[in-house]
Amino acid sequence: MTDDKKMFTKRIRSLKNFTQLKLIILTSIFLVLFDNYAFFKSTVDIYPIHENIAFLFSLGVVLGTLTTLLLILFSSKYTTKAILIIVVLVSSLTNYFMNTYFVVIDSEMIRNTVQTNMNELLDLLTLNQVGYFLFLGVLPSWFIYRSKIVYQPMRIELIVKMKVIVISLLIISGTVFIFSRYYTSFFREHKPLRYATNPTYWIYSIGDYINKIYNNGPVIVNAIGEDAKVVRKQGDKHKIVIVVVGEAARADHFSLNGYERETNPLLVKQDVINLSNVFSCGTSTAVSVPCMFSIYDHNDYSYNKGISTQNVLDVLSHTNEIAVLWRDNNSNSKGVALRVPFEDYRMPENNPICEGSECRDEGMLAGLDSYIDQHPKKDILIVLHQMGNHGPAYYKRYPKRFEMYTPVCETNQVEQCTQEEINNAYDNALLYTDYFLNATIEFLKKYDKTHATAMVYMSDHGESLGENGLYLHGLPYVMAPESQTHISALMWFNTFFNVEKKIQKFKKSKDKEYTHDNLFHTLLGLFNVQTSVYQPSKDILYIP
Repeated sequence: MTDDKKMFTKRIRSLKNFTQLKLIILTSIFLVLFDNYAFFKSTVDIYPIHENIAFLFSLGVVLGTLTTLLLILFSSKYTTKAILIIVVLVSSLTNYFMNTYFVVIDSEMIRNTVQTNMNELLDLLTLNQVGYFLFLGVLPSWFIYRSKIVYQPMRIELIVKMKVIVISLLIISGTVFIFSRYYTSFFREHKPLRYATNPTYWIYSIGDYINKIYNNGPVIVNAIGEDAKVVRKQGDKHKIVIVVVGEAARADHFSLNGYERETNPLLVKQDVINLSNVFSCGTSTAVSVPCMFSIYDHNDYSYNKGISTQNVLDVLSHTNEIAVLWRDNNSNSKGVALRVPFEDYRMPENNPICEGSECRDEGMLAGLDSYIDQHPKKDILIVLHQMGNHGPAYYKRYPKRFEMYTPVCETNQVEQCTQEEINNAYDNALLYTDYFLNATIEFLKKYDKTHATAMVYMSDHGESLGENGLYLHGLPYVMAPESQTHISALMWFNTFFNVEKKIQKFKKSKDKEYTHDNLFHTLLGLFNVQTSVYQPSKDILYIP
């Protein structure tokens, strides 16, 4: 082999050899350039590129340096490649979801991901997502895997690491100081921008999630309302109350609230009390469902408080006079029904109305007669947790006969559909919810002669349908649009529920603003439960 060929071969081989630091820096540059489109797009909207080119460049430097600092801190001879590959793979997926749905990967989104079942994951799987994963995840990971890292003696590696930490901090602080005029507004007035930094924010969010889950010792559930008892009057009938927990049903798409399309053709014929001004506790099922049944208000609620404090189902059970049952056609109860009977209706073995893997909400009504017959001397609370309008595959959420509005978005890649197609699929799913709620009312009417019956419906959160480029839900509450927090809600009572006076007064103020915070106390009031934790002022139907 000639000297020239040897030299060329040596250079080619050297391209595959890296020090640990060089490979980390290259990975950081790759992440900044290819996985931060959502961050830079949102930033450019506020800081136009032609006026702020130097500041925008400095953001790339700060983000790349911060990423390098994080990676170098946790890298060693035995972990570097594994850490880099994991970060690159995960960042490719977070990049897809941020670019496509404009979601924020915070600790609550991490919790949603952990609690998501396989069917929900498949609903989110798209060809675009696979493309992101292959080209921005697998290919660079393969390059990292095949690269040879030339490690120096441990003492030298530690010295290099310390130098990198010091230099990184100097670069970050120096850059922020030079452009302090910009960074002051960036940090104070535009805090949500940093939620889109990739991978730094999702790494922080995982740490925050782990801290909330594991760093608080064993969970001890504090009992509340153990003094609860049902106050009955002579001649009172036993009660059957069905609470329907909706899914992603935004208020402005209910025709009962003035929506131009007739999405509630059956409910409008029932004597329902529509609640037009109700707001959710959170923007995701993992937050809203446990919060709406908890004693804590939206401003006081936290995940740790939720799992360590009994909820309204426990208080009702403490009376020993109310039978409680939870049936679920969604993911699960998010911890609400851990201490009461729970039945999974996403399983065809339980749900008699399924089409393939898609089981329908109306199947949750099957067999309830038997349950009621088994508790002849008790009041009964039944919670039905809907699949409802679970996105992005809205077209799967209803039987074909409910497809009134066409054309529909028949893919889970909603960003590829027109606004009309998305709305059509979503509204068709609402038509099925209308049908299901009407069927629930008709089911309760069978007990008119023997029971006082009622239905309470509240959605867990709303949904973005492409407005301003936003899809689905789950944005941090402080930055979420009203479409994700203003929810559909209503009530129905039969004539024996003895709430005529309450209803007449309530109808005059039905457009008053309510929230999920009211559900806890309203349920206690409906069952005439006397307990120290009941706050009449938060009971929607309370009359002083």
